[in-house]
Amino acid sequence: MKFIETSLPGCIVVEPQVFGDSRGFFYESYNEAKYRDAGIDRRFVQSNVSRSARGVLRGLHYQWPHPQGKLVSVLEGEVYDVAVDIRRGSPTFGQWAGVMLTAENHRHFWIPEGFAHGFCVVSEHATFSYQCTDLYDAKADGGVRWDDPAIGIDWPVSEPLLSDKDKKAPLLADVPVDRLPEFLP
Repeated sequence: MKFIETSLPGCIVVEPQVFGDSRGFFYESYNEAKYRDAGIDRRFVQSNVSRSARGVLRGLHYQWPHPQGKLVSVLEGEVYDVAVDIRRGSPTFGQWAGVMLTAENHRHFWIPEGFAHGFCVVSEHATFSYQCTDLYDAKADGGVRWDDPAIGIDWPVSEPLLSDKDKKAPLLADVPVDRLPEFLP
C-alpha cells in the first residue's frame, strides 16, 4: 500500500497494490497494521454504501459533537471526492483537498474527524463505500454549502443534483462556532 499526503494534513490517499490477471483482480483494501503505521489508527464502527447517478453531489457533510472519520472508496464508477477542514483554529481552516476515486484506480481516501466531506458523481452511476469511526447521529448532523465561494471548491459539475438538505446548507461563515469542531494540535 502507498499512503499519499494531501495538502490537508491528515487527509490521506491510499493506493493499494492490485494483483490482476485474466480472471480479474485482488487487492487488500484495509490492513490495520499498515494503516496504523501510516498514522491512521482508528476503529471503524459503521459501514455505508450509496449509489448515485451522474451529476449527483452529496455534501458537504460532517457530524459535531460526535465526529466521524471516514475511509471512502468507489466500488463502481467514478466520483470526485472532497474534504474541507472545518476545525476552528486550524491553520488550514476552510481549505479543501480533492481526489478522483474510481473503480479502476481502487484508491481510498481517509478523511479524519473534524473535516466536512462531499463527493460528486462523474460517471453514469457510482457505488460509493465508506467506513466510519463513529455511528451516525442525526442530532450531530451538520453541513456546509457545496458552492461556498469562501472555500472555492473546483467541482467538475456546475449544476449538480442536490438533496433538499444540501440545498439549504449554510455557508461556512454562517455555521455557529459551537457547531464546528475545534483544532487540537
